[in-house]
Amino acid sequence: MAATTRAPVLAGNWKMYKTMAETVVYLNEFKILTQYAEGCEIVIAPPFPALAAAAEAVQGSKIRIAAQNLHWEKEGAFTGEVSAPMLRAAGCSDVIIGHSERRQYFGETDETVNRRVRAALEGGLRPIVCVGETLAEREAGQTTDVLLRQIDRALASLTPESASPIIVAYEPVWAIGTGRTATPEIAEEAHQTLRDRVRKNLGAETAEHLRILYGGSVKPANIQGLMACPNIDGGLVGGASLEPALMAAIIHYQS
Repeated sequence: MAATTRAPVLAGNWKMYKTMAETVVYLNEFKILTQYAEGCEIVIAPPFPALAAAAEAVQGSKIRIAAQNLHWEKEGAFTGEVSAPMLRAAGCSDVIIGHSERRQYFGETDETVNRRVRAALEGGLRPIVCVGETLAEREAGQTTDVLLRQIDRALASLTPESASPIIVAYEPVWAIGTGRTATPEIAEEAHQTLRDRVRKNLGAETAEHLRILYGGSVKPANIQGLMACPNIDGGLVGGASLEPALMAAIIHYQS
């Protein structure tokens, strides 16, 4: 189990699925399924058009709403982008940054991840910062180098105080949406690597309080094994989060 000072975070990333109407239907059911969940934080990340409807739907519950990305500027001539103040106004408390799909398809770099992280923090949003290696990088023995580079650059220029709200998500790219899941041992090793690096860069207290989530084909069948690892503090759930009952089962993994 995670250390008692680190409450687990179970977050669902819907990616490009669900309309506003579908979002409300889902959340109305999901609220009932998770109303008695204790001892963890619940985060749902719908697509941009559904954020305000989602925030309204979860009012009075413990569910937090996250965006899936943000721009590093507060406003400007950036067609198609959204800023931290806009997300806050829509009801978001969290934002996913640096997901592998953003890196793979939309030109995200370690440097732009850092700019987005700083913008989120300045705008009062909690960043969920994604890192992880590709299959080619793992097979080439580069996993540790990739993770250290990504975490160093993502958190560059931050102080222990400014970094304190951040959540990190380790997502081995080869396990996202493939049905392949890193074994608990593989995931734990990566999480330990990340925590040790944060300890070196930002100090022991920041490292001990940092929540590091595992993402990559998380489902009810494997969440218990993952959560038994001392450095795994929750999950960033993709496909399974699209079904209220499956996501609720993940949240109730201790039951």
